[in-house]
Amino acid sequence: MLAEYLPTLLFLIVATGIGIALIVIGNVIGPKRPSAEKLSPYECGFGAFENARMPFDVRYYLVAILFIVFDLEIAFVFPWAVVFRELRVFGLIEMGVFLTLLVIGFVYVWKRGALEWE
Repeated sequence: MLAEYLPTLLFLIVATGIGIALIVIGNVIGPKRPSAEKLSPYECGFGAFENARMPFDVRYYLVAILFIVFDLEIAFVFPWAVVFRELRVFGLIEMGVFLTLLVIGFVYVWKRGALEWE
């Protein structure tokens, strides 16, 4: 029974070996011409102007999470649209409930002021 896993094991060994070999070859053969500009931190085309340990505004995370939540609903709408004819009225009602809950969540977030950027 373990013989059935031999091709998978060989594949993992070869893939790992190729990955390690490419990294080693790149480090050995690749050009090494470090300069002050290449080694400096890059931040949107200009030098860093504040400490990296400064407090970070939580609104960035909030907007990112809201984007993910409202963007992922498309991942549920596409498969539903593909099988819409087979689901008939039940599928329509089910998606209506899903979208209604999504709109209620969006209105709640909007009313709480999470989408406002001062």
